[in-house]
Amino acid sequence: MAGDHIGVSEIGSMHVGGRTATLTGLPTKDIKFTPTSPVTRVDPNGEYEVEQMYLQYVKLYEPFRRAPYPLLMMHGGGLAGVTWETKPDGGSSWQMFFLKAGHDVYFADAMERGRASWARYPEIFTSEPIFRTKKEAWELFRIGPKYDVSPPVRDAYPGGQFPVDKFDQFMKQGVPRWVTNDAPTLAAYEAAVQKICPCVIVVHSQGSTFAYNVARKFPDKIKAIVGVEPSGALDPDKVDMAPLKVIPLLFVWGDKIRETPRWVQIQAPLKKMISVQLKQGGVADEFDLPQMGINGNSHMMMMMDRNSDQIAKLINDWLQKRGLVK
Repeated sequence: MAGDHIGVSEIGSMHVGGRTATLTGLPTKDIKFTPTSPVTRVDPNGEYEVEQMYLQYVKLYEPFRRAPYPLLMMHGGGLAGVTWETKPDGGSSWQMFFLKAGHDVYFADAMERGRASWARYPEIFTSEPIFRTKKEAWELFRIGPKYDVSPPVRDAYPGGQFPVDKFDQFMKQGVPRWVTNDAPTLAAYEAAVQKICPCVIVVHSQGSTFAYNVARKFPDKIKAIVGVEPSGALDPDKVDMAPLKVIPLLFVWGDKIRETPRWVQIQAPLKKMISVQLKQGGVADEFDLPQMGINGNSHMMMMMDRNSDQIAKLINDWLQKRGLVK
């Protein structure tokens, strides 16, 4: 059970990974940085530090620490580490829950997101950024079956756990994403794991693409992976899953997946991956929340839904059974 108080020994952050990129042959231009500043000639040619990741951490004093390894929390697509901090309705999210449960907590702004920053395109990033509309988030995240702008419609699922009156506040967290940056994003996560692990990974949605791949490369550093509605799987026909045999995997699924065709397609390769993990003698547990009598959870169960602490406790209890928290 999570306690009421925590003793924090350190709060900090770091940037990890990245590389130096050099640009040449670009035109200069004259600009004013403020309305009253003089005209300045800006020359974009030169060196840039790019493809780094931002990590924030909170470490507990020893009497409050009950987990032998820290949590590394990895966000989903079009989002950043802020989504682990505070819910749009003002309630505390999983960062605070797991700190109270005795875990040191690290969470990332992956390469290209939030405080990790992004780079020029097409010179460094090779494609333009993608931005998520409110309609896409509403329907893909299974908050409701329909969202229209004109005439305005926000049709929410009955009994849903997401606080729909705070949806606009949630969408302020949205950040651009690129579909051509998987390789440098994975490289930055590899640098993070080498620096801060051994650890337990808690990953949401698109971040699972990187979590499972980094675990394949460093199985000795990853003590467990909790996939909260992961959307990226390993393909056992193309990659060797044997390294994951020693890593306990947990998959947590919310409501309305079977009724949402796109989510059926997203989940199918993950089910294949689970089957292979079990056949090779590894651990691949699943929490299907509706089948457990826990109803109404959206894709954002980890940090947004009203019962997010209930889901966090299920995960913490699973970690405890694995010897990863006292």
